[in-house]
Amino acid sequence: MGNNLDALTTVFTEFYYWVTVVFMFLIHVGFCLYEVAASRRRNHLHTLMKNTMVIPLVTVTFFFFGWWIYFAFPNGPWIFEGKGIDFAAAEGARPWDDNMGTNLSDRINGVFWAAFLLFSWTAASIVSGAVIERIRSGAFWLLAVLIGSGTWIIDAAWGWHWDGWMVKLLGYHDAYASGVIHAIAGGFALGVLVVLGPRLGKFRPDGTARDIPPHNTWLVTLGLFLIYTGFWGFYAACNVPIISPEGIGGQITGETWTATNIYLAPTTLSAITFNFLMSLSGGLMVAFMVSKGDPFWTYSGGLAGVICASAGNDLYHPIQSMLIGGVGAWFAYKAHFWVERKFKIDDAVGAVAVHGYAGFLGLIICGFMLWGQPSSPYEGYATINPLGMFIGAIIMFGVLGFVPAFIASKILDGFGMLRIPRKVELEGLDFEEEEAYRDALDEVREAEKAMVA
Repeated sequence: MGNNLDALTTVFTEFYYWVTVVFMFLIHVGFCLYEVAASRRRNHLHTLMKNTMVIPLVTVTFFFFGWWIYFAFPNGPWIFEGKGIDFAAAEGARPWDDNMGTNLSDRINGVFWAAFLLFSWTAASIVSGAVIERIRSGAFWLLAVLIGSGTWIIDAAWGWHWDGWMVKLLGYHDAYASGVIHAIAGGFALGVLVVLGPRLGKFRPDGTARDIPPHNTWLVTLGLFLIYTGFWGFYAACNVPIISPEGIGGQITGETWTATNIYLAPTTLSAITFNFLMSLSGGLMVAFMVSKGDPFWTYSGGLAGVICASAGNDLYHPIQSMLIGGVGAWFAYKAHFWVERKFKIDDAVGAVAVHGYAGFLGLIICGFMLWGQPSSPYEGYATINPLGMFIGAIIMFGVLGFVPAFIASKILDGFGMLRIPRKVELEGLDFEEEEAYRDALDEVREAEKAMVA
């Protein structure tokens, strides 16, 4: 009976993560639609292909080394008790290990790897929207690999791992990735934008910003609703679906099997359903009011609301989630335009604000709202607290987000590899493709005319 129960649990867990991965794929579909809608017609193909090629590039690099980092780096090398890199724990995540392929004795590693891989795509795609219409494709793809298979998975090992040093020492708690994915991606995007500079014509001679509205508001709507849907699957993927008390060292009292969050603390799908929808609603309502009904910012504000509440949405009351979502949407909207005016940062889709600023604020709020709550079911770990969460927010947004992106962008810019030439930007990145398309159509028309004659 025990063996049968174990087998059913394994198959259920395998199917659970497989379904979440399919749902999360919609996030990337949504980003493709959303970014094409936000870009001008002369840049559509470039925007689409730039984001599409994130899939194979990050997938391959995540297979070869990204997954290994998650298991090898929870000690934040040489930070916690001098343990350094945990090579033993990372066995099984190396590309040549049996678990990294068809293996009937391990049905979980592949789907769990895929769930984290989709998080990697998301981190890279967040950056993609901010830099549209002026970045070279090759430069973006290098940056996508850096965040998707490098810096974000390091932050996951530090702050999104049951044994991560930030959880142990700081009391860091980020159940649904306000910081681990969103703050780091927002900070990373900001680091690139500081070096990349604004789009031509974005700022008037007096320094005030011109509005460059989305090419297609309907596609913005569809894209963001697909992101909402995928984000809901993302929430489920951040949980362990079923586990016995013995499975986490007896830290859960009683005999009831349960779902847990990423830190192996008990939670339920019911809890995240309440809180996801309430934080989304709070964000949408406040964004609608503060933007005076602007569709682009209303939809973006809904996303900012979910992101702001995500750090503590396993423990918040639904009304708390709604209020925090509203605060996150208001803050993202106000911060975006303040930074734009003050520092002349051209964030084409508000990605830094919606993901970075809202995620950063969400970590701070979580530190106060859940002050004193256990960060983990394991004894001896620091409890959730404002200082630890603030330090964690700085690490996510700044240390692992902004700084690596700024340095990498400076290097690329120094070699002339970061930004497209001025002439190309004015003509549009799709100019050559469209010219070839028109030439092909003209040739077909001439052939048709000859046949009629």
